[in-house]
Amino acid sequence: MKKRILTLMLSFGMVLILLAGCTAEKGVETAGTASETTADEKGAKKEVVLNEVAHSIFYAPMYVAIEEGYFEEEGIELTLVCGFGADKVMTAVLSGEAEIGFMGSESSIYTYNEGANDYVVNFAQLTQRAGNFLVAKEKTEDFSWEDLKGTAVLGGRKGGMPQMVFEYILKQNGIDPTSDLTINQNIDFGSTAAAFAEDQGNYDYTVEFEPGATSLENEGKGYVVASLGKDSGYVPYTAFSAKKSYIEENPDVIQGMTNALQKGMDFAQTHTPEEIAKVIEPQFPETDLETITTIVTRYYGQDTWKADLIFEKESFELLCDILEEAGELTERPPYEELVTTKFAEKAVK
Repeated sequence: MKKRILTLMLSFGMVLILLAGCTAEKGVETAGTASETTADEKGAKKEVVLNEVAHSIFYAPMYVAIEEGYFEEEGIELTLVCGFGADKVMTAVLSGEAEIGFMGSESSIYTYNEGANDYVVNFAQLTQRAGNFLVAKEKTEDFSWEDLKGTAVLGGRKGGMPQMVFEYILKQNGIDPTSDLTINQNIDFGSTAAAFAEDQGNYDYTVEFEPGATSLENEGKGYVVASLGKDSGYVPYTAFSAKKSYIEENPDVIQGMTNALQKGMDFAQTHTPEEIAKVIEPQFPETDLETITTIVTRYYGQDTWKADLIFEKESFELLCDILEEAGELTERPPYEELVTTKFAEKAVK
C-alpha cells in the first residue's frame, strides 16, 4: 500500500509540475494560438507565442529572461505554451500556432529532409549538454557504464535527443544498445519516474530529466549514478527556431527574442545557483525552493548553459554524427540552411 501511494504521489506530482509550468506565469500569458506580430502602433509590443518542448529547470536562463522582464524590455509580449514533445512543438510552428519553437534541433533536420518548403531555422542555442541523468535502483559505488550490460533500462522515445544521446554514450563505451541490455521505450516521458518507483518491469536503471531524478532520490527510490550531459560531451541539445519565412519577415522580433535570451544567459553566467533558483521559483510553483536549487546546482556544475546563443557549425556536425549513429539520418543537411547565427552574434556585442 505504501508503495502504491508513493507511486501515485510521484505520478500526480510530475503532472502538476508539468501542467503548472504551462499555465500563466509572471509576465507571460498562456494561449493555444499564435497572434499576428505586426507593429501597427508606435510603441506597441509584438505578440509572440513561444512553444517549448517541456517546462523544465534545465532551461533556467529562459525563465530568468521571463521573470526579469527582459522580453518586455525588448518590446515583446510573450505567450509561453508547453508542447510536451518536440514533434508537437514542430507541428505548432509549421501550422502557425506558434511563431517560435524551443526544442531539440534534430526536429529541424527531420523536417528539412522531409522536403518542407518553408522549413524551420535555428537562430539561438540555449543548452550545450544533455539534461538527463542515469538513475539506478540500487546505490552504486564507482559506477561504470559497463555495469549496464545485461540490465533493463527505462529509456526515451526513438529518434528523440534523450534516447539518441543515451545510445551514443553506450556506443562510446563499447556497449551495443540492441544486444547488451534491454531498453524499454514504451512509457511516456512524464510517467517513467513513477513506473521506476513502482518496480514496473523490474528495471535496474532509468534515464530521467529533472525533477524526476531528484524526486526519486528524495524518496529513496533511486540514485543518480551518471550525468548524460557530462558523459556525452558538448551537444547542441535544445535551440530556438522559427519558420524561414517568419525570420525573413520579422527580423526585429527574432533579434528582440535573442537579445532577451542573451540577457538571461548573462544572468546565469554571473549569478550563483541559489540566486538563479530564487528568480525562477515562480515558474515552478509545485516544486520547493530547496529542490529547485539542488537541480540548478546540478545543471550549473556540468556547464549546461552556453555563454552565448551562437549555434556553431562544429556543434551541428556533432548532432548529425549522433543522428547517423542512431540510424535516424538519411542525408546530412547543409548547416547554412538550418542555422543562422547573425542574431546571436549581434546579441553579444
